[in-house]
Amino acid sequence: MPHSNRPAAAPPNTGNLIDGAWRQSELSFTVHDKYTGLPCAEVAQASAAQVAEAVRAARAAVDAGAPPPYDRARTLRRAAQLLDSHRQRLVDTMVAEAGFTLADANGEIDRASITLELSAEEGVRLTGDMIPFAASPGAHQRLGFTQRFPVGVVCAITPFNSPLNTVLHKVAPAYAAGNAVILKPSAYTPLTGALLGELLLEAGMPPGFLAILQGDGDTVGTALLAEQDIDFYTFTGSTRVGRIIQQAAGLRRTQMELGSIASTLVCADADLDRAIPRIANAALRKAGQVCTSVQRLYVERPILQAVTERLVEHARGLQAGDPRDPATRVGPLISEAAAIRAESWLRAAEAAGARLLCGGRRERAVIQPAVLTDVAETQQLWCQEAFAPLLSIRPFDAFEAALDSANGTPYGLSAGVFTRDLERAMLAGRRLRFGTVQINETSSARSDVMPFGGVKDSGFGKEGPAHAIREMTEERLLVFNP
Repeated sequence: MPHSNRPAAAPPNTGNLIDGAWRQSELSFTVHDKYTGLPCAEVAQASAAQVAEAVRAARAAVDAGAPPPYDRARTLRRAAQLLDSHRQRLVDTMVAEAGFTLADANGEIDRASITLELSAEEGVRLTGDMIPFAASPGAHQRLGFTQRFPVGVVCAITPFNSPLNTVLHKVAPAYAAGNAVILKPSAYTPLTGALLGELLLEAGMPPGFLAILQGDGDTVGTALLAEQDIDFYTFTGSTRVGRIIQQAAGLRRTQMELGSIASTLVCADADLDRAIPRIANAALRKAGQVCTSVQRLYVERPILQAVTERLVEHARGLQAGDPRDPATRVGPLISEAAAIRAESWLRAAEAAGARLLCGGRRERAVIQPAVLTDVAETQQLWCQEAFAPLLSIRPFDAFEAALDSANGTPYGLSAGVFTRDLERAMLAGRRLRFGTVQINETSSARSDVMPFGGVKDSGFGKEGPAHAIREMTEERLLVFNP
C-alpha cells in the first residue's frame, strides 16, 4: 500500500466514560489489529466500583429529567453530522479493530447516520393511543388515552461485527425516548464505541445520559447484570449469553437479538442476474460475520448447476486479505482463533463427504471465501452458526420440504426466497418461522427503518428506531371520568 501523507487522526479515548469524564483503572486489556495481529491500543477495564458509579450517575440523570424531545432530536442529528466529519477516524478505527474493509467501514458509517436521523425523527413523534370507551356500556363519556415514558436506565451490550451501527440502534432510540444509556461495547472493538461516545458528547448529549464501560462479559458484563438499578437490557450476541442476561434480568424488560443460522432459497423461476450477486455479497461480506449471513443456500434442482457455477465465479473474484487495500472485499475474521475454528469445521465437513468448490485456505485470521456442496446435516458447518465466509449449497425438489429444512434449526432470525411465483412467496411468508422473510432478496437484506428481530432461540423484541423506542418506553393510561 502506498504511504498516506494525511496527518494521523487522534486515537479514540481508551478510558471509561462516567458522568462526562474519561476514567482510567488499575486493569487494562489489549486491542489487536485484526489483520496484522499486532497490538493497537491498551484499554482500561472498568472496575466494579466504576460500574456502580456509572449506574448511580445514570439514575441521577434520569431522576433529574431528560432534555425535551426536540433537544434530544437536535443532539442526534448533530451526531449524524459529526460522524461524517470524523469519517476517516472512524474508518481507521474500524479497519484496525474490527478488520472491516474500507467499503464495509464506510457503509457502516453511512448506515449509522441514517439510524441517528431516524431516531431523532421518531423521538419527536412518540405518541400513545385513544381508548374507545364507547365500546363498554355506560362508559361512553369517559376520555382515555395512553402516553409513553422512558423506562429509565438502559444497559446496551453490543457485538464486534457492527461496532457503530448496531451500537446506535440501541443508544440512539434509548436516548430519543429520554433514557440514560450505559454502553458496554465488545472487548474486541472497544475503540469505535469510545469514539462514538466522544462524538455524542460533542453533539450535546448530557454527560449523565451516556456511560461507556469497557471490558469483557465475564467481568464488566457480570457486574452490570448485578446492578438492580438498571431498568432495561438490550443485547446483541450469542444465545448462550442471552440466556444468562435474561435470567439475571428477572422481571425487568429486555430486548435480545441472538444466534442465527440464516437460509435463502432460490427457485427455478428466480431472476439469477438479481439473485447471484446478492447471495454472494450476503454470504461473504464482513467475512461472513453477520447474524443474517447466508449460511444455507437451497437451490431448486433444475438451476443447481448454473447457480453453483456462478456463485463459485463470484467467490473466486473476491479478493481476501488486507482490509486497508481498496481492492479487498473480504477481510479477516475477528481473531485467528475464530478463523481456526471455522477452518476446522470446513475440514470436518470435507472429511464427512462435503465437496469444497473454491476457497477455504486460511492465512492467520483471513479465510478465502468458500463454497461447498454435499455438507452433511450432522456437520457443524450446517447445523451451527458458522460466522465465517463459508456458504453451503443444497438442492431441493419439493419447495415445502426446503421450507421445513430451513425451519429445522433452533433459530429464526431472517430468511430469503427468490421466486416470481406469488403462491410460493405467500407460502414462504406463512411457513417460514423467522422474524423477517425477504422475497426476492437474501436473508441478509436490512433497511435500518424496518423492525428487526427474531423468534425462537434468535431472541425477541425489535430493533429499528420506531420500534426500539417503543420497546424502551412504558405505556401509561390516563382516564378522565365524568
